[in-house]
Amino acid sequence: MPLIGSLNERALHAALKEWFRHDGDLVEHPVHGFVVDLVRDDLLIEIQTRGFSAMRRKLDHLLDIHPIQIVYPIATRKWITRIDQDGATTHRRRSPKQGIVLDLCEELVSFPSLLDHPNLSVVVALVEIEEIRRPDSEAHRRRRGFVVEERRLIDVVETVRIDSPGDLRDLVPGGLPDPFTTAHLADALGRSRHQAQSIAYCLRVSGVIEATGRDKGGILYRAS
Repeated sequence: MPLIGSLNERALHAALKEWFRHDGDLVEHPVHGFVVDLVRDDLLIEIQTRGFSAMRRKLDHLLDIHPIQIVYPIATRKWITRIDQDGATTHRRRSPKQGIVLDLCEELVSFPSLLDHPNLSVVVALVEIEEIRRPDSEAHRRRRGFVVEERRLIDVVETVRIDSPGDLRDLVPGGLPDPFTTAHLADALGRSRHQAQSIAYCLRVSGVIEATGRDKGGILYRAS
């Protein structure tokens, strides 16, 4: 019988778990009442393809007694494939959106201060994926009558390890004004103002940048 952790496993999660698995790793292994994706000696490895907030209880219980590595995929290339009700492909195109490592901050807003914990590390997997969408009459208008059936891994392009807030500091683009606003950050990163605000919040709580005041353009920041 499969363990509870694998009963509802999606394709992307399963493929990443296999990509990161080493010989000798324990898979879907129980640890202190929780099921962990991969156990490598004392290291616990969790593949997290969705919101980090779902991990809060597990981290609260395990982080002080085990080193934990969170693997988080960000799509640098995404293919969108539409299928009909019979599963046949009707359309395939490449999405113009390209993920960057700092997109991680949109998840870290759940607990940005945890990057200071010596037992926590995050590995960002920059991936190429295929997103399968099927028709659904109740789908939100933004999806144009389609819902995401699953996401499939095509390739792991690169991995970037974040061990501390200092590693986030290295990802802040150069050439920003001093001080800068989230509008400047959005332009430098090619992100929306809303996304830049999430990134700035994460960087500020992590101690990478600090707020120094405000002008008509918004809060002013500079590197700490």
